[in-house]
Amino acid sequence: MDNKDVVIAGGGPVGLMLACELALAGVDVLVVERLLEIDPTIKAGSINVPTAEALYRRGMLPALQEHQRLAYEQMKAFRGGKAPSGPPPAGHFAGIMVSSAGVDFADPDFRDAGPAVSVVAVGQQAIESVLGARATELGVEIRRGAEVTGFDADDEGVTVQLSDGEVRAGWLVGSDGGRSLVRKLAGFDFPGTEPAITGRQAIVELEGAEGLRRSWNYTPTGLYAHGPVPGRVLTVEFDGPPEDRDAPITAEEIQGSLRRVTGVDVTVTRLLSATRFTDNARQATTYRKGRVLLAGDAAHVHSPFGGQGLNLGIGDAVNLGWKLAATIQGTAPAGLLDTYTTERHPVGEWVLDWTRAQIALMRTDFRTSALRSVVKDLLETAGGTTYLAKKLSGVLHRYPIEGAHELVGSGAPDFKFADGTRLGEHLFDGKALLVDLSGSEELRDVASGRVRVLTTKYDGDLTGVLIRPDGYVAWAAADGTVTGLDEALSTWGAQSRS
Repeated sequence: MDNKDVVIAGGGPVGLMLACELALAGVDVLVVERLLEIDPTIKAGSINVPTAEALYRRGMLPALQEHQRLAYEQMKAFRGGKAPSGPPPAGHFAGIMVSSAGVDFADPDFRDAGPAVSVVAVGQQAIESVLGARATELGVEIRRGAEVTGFDADDEGVTVQLSDGEVRAGWLVGSDGGRSLVRKLAGFDFPGTEPAITGRQAIVELEGAEGLRRSWNYTPTGLYAHGPVPGRVLTVEFDGPPEDRDAPITAEEIQGSLRRVTGVDVTVTRLLSATRFTDNARQATTYRKGRVLLAGDAAHVHSPFGGQGLNLGIGDAVNLGWKLAATIQGTAPAGLLDTYTTERHPVGEWVLDWTRAQIALMRTDFRTSALRSVVKDLLETAGGTTYLAKKLSGVLHRYPIEGAHELVGSGAPDFKFADGTRLGEHLFDGKALLVDLSGSEELRDVASGRVRVLTTKYDGDLTGVLIRPDGYVAWAAADGTVTGLDEALSTWGAQSRS
């Protein structure tokens, strides 16, 4: 029987990101994925700032930039070779497209994200490709064509039954999607709300496409989107969930939905990729039961509106990775692994409510239509546009970390130091970092032998900043004080001097 520190069920972006984080910390991990190749079905088409930063901090920014370049070429082709005119969109809420022209980027919540902030248009398959290559570089074993069929967990570990054998592991992580077998077998509670819609998204070849309007459009019978890449269509109908979620999606089904929602007599001549979705919204009450953990869609499901699903899962993986590694290696302080649920569950709750609110605003009755007009007016104000941009970009995400400085609990700004380097360039190894910005001998004395220290200069009044492995600020102070640093180092994994 094989022995591993961790078995990850599911080799999508979340499972691969977690595997990379664990491998970077020296953990022996096996990823089990039933699909032989990356699923080509159309999925998420963009990422937010925390996701881009997470990949940038691990050296994957150049690969993301190349995938974004290719995505922009596709968008340009959809427009007949013309580049988009005017400012890019800030995003959409319930299909209400909002321009970035009114966003107040001077708002302090738009901290310096460095070069990662420019990487947005990167799809799920591209992320999976980048992470798969990185996992392979790190020596992760990715076993495709196999899947978890069962497991037996005890106080010492988990015996995992696979379709091609058996593995003994210290821990099992379910990142096996919204219908997670790991979640079901482990008995996680998964409360939530029932679905009310059927959504369909596809890449098709069409006759009659000239009759479709671009972007998002409301009609008396639903909602549809056309573009921004060639052949992409999306429909939403408010007639309840599909009778059979597992039935194959046909060209006739997509064509029928398009005709009902748009009123245009289009013909689908070829179906290249298609998926159904609903607004089923559920969340596990905890993300850990003993030696079994959940991440990504296995821990929370919701409609795709607002593009938060991929980002939410990557955030789970980056938060969990270093904590699980420290637990395995015996360096974690008491309770560290439990902060995974404490910190990530509220973010998941927000996403579920954000998507529920959009479904409510998408309904086709007259009262909702009137409400939608009011919300549209509010979103197009300077305050409304900035609020939407901050929410969708993820810059408001914070963790409940104790500390007096305003940076504590937030993702670290990508400080540009006097030597020309940026913070993200110093985080490629996945370890915690204490940045000494004032040449403080007292700071270095407190940190000696406990954490990496980078002594450098920065145009500001900060004494120093303690960055956790996931890029979040665990301690910061100004004006020469080091109060709270010793406690922060102990709380987040550094050994006490005593």
